[in-house]
Amino acid sequence: MPLRFSFRQLEYLVAVGEAGTIALAAQRVNVSSPSISSAISQLEADLGLQLFVRHHAQGLSLTPGGRQVFNEAKKILFSANGLNNLANDIVEKARGPITIGTLSTIAPIVSARLRRAFEAAYPEASVTMKEGSQADLLRMLGQAEIDLAITYDLEIPKDIQFEALASLPPQVMLASDHPKAQQTALSLAELEDENMILLDLPLSREYFLSLFRECGLRPNITERTSDMSMVRSLVANGYGFGLVNLRIASERAPDGETLVTRPLTGALRPLDLGLATKGTVRRSGVVAAFFDHAKAHLHDIGLMRLGPAPQRDRRPD
Repeated sequence: MPLRFSFRQLEYLVAVGEAGTIALAAQRVNVSSPSISSAISQLEADLGLQLFVRHHAQGLSLTPGGRQVFNEAKKILFSANGLNNLANDIVEKARGPITIGTLSTIAPIVSARLRRAFEAAYPEASVTMKEGSQADLLRMLGQAEIDLAITYDLEIPKDIQFEALASLPPQVMLASDHPKAQQTALSLAELEDENMILLDLPLSREYFLSLFRECGLRPNITERTSDMSMVRSLVANGYGFGLVNLRIASERAPDGETLVTRPLTGALRPLDLGLATKGTVRRSGVVAAFFDHAKAHLHDIGLMRLGPAPQRDRRPD
């Protein structure tokens, strides 16, 4: 059943009931007398109830029915004001719900530990985690399914705000017994003829292939997988090399075999790791707190070779 009144009408009703005259009520709510008079008359018509008795030159007084409506209107306005206060409290303080999306290749390394530290620092926050591909995260941001995303600067659209937290250069993973594993660094040219295990995810795939293309090289791709854990296992078991930006402290694949990670030489474009939000949405207190927390604690969650993100155009060519 549709409401037969507006909050504005209730505000004017209470103002007149307390002031006793339309003129005095108009002064208190800073609205013209005709506007208040019209709103009260419309409210009476919509409710089918006379709220006031008009006394010539002596103001207005509430009818018995008007007094009951007046009392209920005050309760409604009080509750509505409490709702406003609650909303302001959520906006200004680090409490309430926050939904964080994480790129699937990053999630196992970053999400749980960063979440645990955040919940310990802000016990009134209620955290939900989601993971997905870059396309998934951008869609979820656009549809307000997540408040922010922990991800790379891969094809970030103009309506998404991205704040870089760390710059991650590409590195190569090799089996620990690979002939080139003893080198302290390698070039892409040294890897061109080696078997490559490609992380076959949208955008990630294009990024890694672009590194070779920009050097005038063509990789020898012999395996493709969309699972980073599978890339690490195949590398550790000698099926080829893999490329990665986010290096973890452990040099052991999921199946227990060992691998090594070495830096790549040359002017290769790094990826920026950071936080993405919908650019048009005001950050709540809990989201703002997570931003500050991530900046302060990203280096404490077991990542290797993190460096500050440079100020540059973060969208790949």
